[in-house]
Formats: sequence, structure tokens, C-alpha cells
Amino acid sequence: MVWLAVGALAPALGHSEDTRLLSVGVRAGFTGDAPIGEQGGPYFRQYDAVAYLALPWESYSDSGWGIGTRFLISAGALDAADETGFISTFVPGISLGRKDGLISLEAGGGIALLSETKFGTQDFGGPFQFVWNLGARIALYGPLGAGYWYQHISDATIYGSSSRGLDLHLVELSYRY
Repeated sequence: MVWLAVGALAPALGHSEDTRLLSVGVRAGFTGDAPIGEQGGPYFRQYDAVAYLALPWESYSDSGWGIGTRFLISAGALDAADETGFISTFVPGISLGRKDGLISLEAGGGIALLSETKFGTQDFGGPFQFVWNLGARIALYGPLGAGYWYQHISDATIYGSSSRGLDLHLVELSYRY
């Protein structure tokens, strides 16, 4: 019954092609300040490779502006306090912008997996983390693009109240398909 009401009230998203690769790229970033809840905590850096997929649900106007669904996958390194660990993220989200990808605003939430959970005084509590992304992407020249991501990583206290999260600023350089 609830699904019927939601379906009747929600705008229909058009079905486009199947899932397709939009871009691949590299990102690098850092913490802007001390990690959440810490004063003078370690300074973090993240470097990763990223793939960006278009999911089949989207709705664009004749002018080319609209909304689409996306999936971001990344794998790389998280570094702080003389420790380096593997990080991977899996983030579904939405994209507001042009269908041709010239400009878009992105938002998503998903999971991150960490191989290291303690970096100096920063303790993430465990390997499973939640991740939230906000970003902006723009085409530069031909297939080359750039982007900025604000990324929040935390365990939402599933490992206890003593674990801490992390906010990162990431810059992306990508090849768009």
C-alpha cells in the first residue's frame, strides 16, 4: 500500500540505457583541519583511482538539464602519522546537471572499507565505515574533466563513542567517455 502511494506521488524517472561507464580518474586530497573530535590530530592525505558509473534511472529535459543516478567506486591509499592503509569506497548517489556531463553537482552516501583503522591518535574503530560525498564536476577540454569532492568518513559510532570520523577535500582529474 505504501509503495503504491509513493509511486503515485513521486515523479517518474525515465529509464535510459543500462549502467555505463561515465569516467575514470585520479583523486588526491587532504584534511582541512584536525580530524573530527580531535585537537592537533594527524593530518590525513588520500590518493585514489576512481570510476564513475551512470545508473539507468534519470530524467532530463529537452534542454539537457536534469537529474541522474550515479555510482562511484574508488580504491587507493589513506595516509597519516607515518601509517598508510588501503581505502575503497562504494557510493551510490544523484547528479544534478547536464546530461552531456559538461557540469554537474553530485551527492551520495555509501560505504568505505579501510585496511588500517588507527593512524597515530586517530582511531576509526573498525574497517567498515560510512562515507558521504558532495561534489562538483566540470568538463575542461575534450574528454578531460575536473572535480572537487568533500568526503566525510565515519562509523556512526557502531564501534563505540571513542571512534572518530574524518573530513577530506579531494581534487579529481578525469577522463570522460
